[in-house]
Amino acid sequence: MGDSSQLGFEFQAVPPKRKIWNVGELVSNVRTHLERGFADIWVQGEISNYKPADSGHLYFTLKDGDAQLRVVVWRTQSRLLRFKPENGMCVTARGRVTLYEVRGEMQFQAEYLEPQGAGALQVAFEQLKAKLAAEGLFATERKKPLPVLPRKIGIVTSPSGAAIQDMLNVLRRRHESVHILIFPAQVQGDAAPTEVSAGIRYFNNSKSVDVIVVARGGGSVEDLWAFNNEGLARVIAASAIPIISAVGHETDFTICDFVADLRAPTPSAAAELVIRSKHDLSERVSNLRTRAARAMRYQLLLSRNALNALAQQGAFAQMRDAIARRGQRVDELVFRLAEAHRRQLHSYHRRLDIASARVRAHDLRTKLAAMQNQVAAKTDALASVARNLLLRNRGRLQGLRGQLEALSPLAILERGYALVFDSKGVLIKDAALVSQGEVVRTRLAHGEFRAEVLDSKSSRPS
Repeated sequence: MGDSSQLGFEFQAVPPKRKIWNVGELVSNVRTHLERGFADIWVQGEISNYKPADSGHLYFTLKDGDAQLRVVVWRTQSRLLRFKPENGMCVTARGRVTLYEVRGEMQFQAEYLEPQGAGALQVAFEQLKAKLAAEGLFATERKKPLPVLPRKIGIVTSPSGAAIQDMLNVLRRRHESVHILIFPAQVQGDAAPTEVSAGIRYFNNSKSVDVIVVARGGGSVEDLWAFNNEGLARVIAASAIPIISAVGHETDFTICDFVADLRAPTPSAAAELVIRSKHDLSERVSNLRTRAARAMRYQLLLSRNALNALAQQGAFAQMRDAIARRGQRVDELVFRLAEAHRRQLHSYHRRLDIASARVRAHDLRTKLAAMQNQVAAKTDALASVARNLLLRNRGRLQGLRGQLEALSPLAILERGYALVFDSKGVLIKDAALVSQGEVVRTRLAHGEFRAEVLDSKSSRPS
């Protein structure tokens, strides 16, 4: 075959068709690949730039050498954390890698956090313990002495628990005449701190007892976690009535034990301490109800895990992620708005200070007092002129009134004269103007009357 150029054919290279992405499409496509490739992973590092938002979301950065990874913990997961993240804390996080489309940045959505080297509950316990100790709530000098022989004892506990029964048995055996008031409260779960605090406040407000015992039987760390609540610890510290903490067994320590005026190793020991006696206790607190609570909590945990598994389905996960990303955007806008508001307030304060300085340079009170004095002087002068003018006008008026009265026809009538009017009301000045039989009206000084003309004669020359 000959050369193609000799045959009259010419071949040209066809350029490949370009694929042009929109920014939103590209970011969304990359996010989808990231979330599929790193859907459930663990990552560890050191927390920095920790920033909790008012919405409940947590934002921070995990550092490992020179590498950094932005991390967000949504509100639903942050509520389940047993400890408070802090800058410098080394943690292990479980979650997935995603992309924050607004800024085009990769971030890690953490669903679970645990401190490295210690459990979450232990870290939370140590954090709260250190905080309250620094405030002096554990100080020995602030603890109140117990009454030697209290007449009334208040117990805040579950009325159906075994702990209360043991305490009642010990108290009856040691001192039958003692009065016992029980404030029923949950001693396990989320509602327990609030109800126990309500019992302590009730006894303090009513002043009906000499000593208060906060009691609960033994259990795991999770079972006793309600008594590591900061709000409950502050209520105990503020109590004017001495409080004995009888929570758990001898080896169990809670924040309430450190804040209370006295710690009892068990509820039964608290009954021995509050009523001094030579008898020794031979019974221990029964743990049957605690076992039932553990079994119920285990079933609840299984149900919650099943529910979380269903919630991780694609449709629910996408909906939750969309809501969470918009929440993150809202948090970012809130931070920017707060900063702008602070700058605007600072500007207003500066303008107000400048305006205040200018106003202080011109004391208006002196000028106002001078103007008031001028107005008062002119007002007095005007009043004097008005009085003189009024007196002169009053004298002239009285003179004119006298002249008017002297010329008034009514004054002439007083001297016996009369005015006569015809039937049309015309004043009659000549008798020739009336005829015989006509009725005329005569006006006197006092009253008038009508009369019939019998005869008339005019004095006018004819």
